[in-house]
Amino acid sequence: QVQLVESGGGLVQAGGSLRLSCAASGRTSSAYSMAWFRQAPGKEREFAAAISWDGGSTAYGFSVKGRFTISRDNTRNTLYLQMNNLKPEDTAIYYCAAHNSGAWSSPSSFRYWGQGTQVTVSS
Repeated sequence: QVQLVESGGGLVQAGGSLRLSCAASGRTSSAYSMAWFRQAPGKEREFAAAISWDGGSTAYGFSVKGRFTISRDNTRNTLYLQMNNLKPEDTAIYYCAAHNSGAWSSPSSFRYWGQGTQVTVSS
């Protein structure tokens, strides 16, 4: 089992920045690919970013590419998402996920999920 706990969400004005963290614990969490997804009210869960177990490979969703950066520190068992130039359409609950067995962009590929952290961007 892997436990994931997100933090760092909040209210920010458009153009501002936030950094989300996801603390992982449990069995060999540092050996898994990890990802960030987000879900706005009334919408499906959307892929934001993913990173390989060693940080050597990353991928981003079209809507966040160039503004968000995913990273991880395996010595701290922590995943990060640096979000810059935030827009009102970035408002959502952000979830971290671990242990994929398929495409990074598909929520169904990930086995473990955190409870989410709310990000609200005001215009």
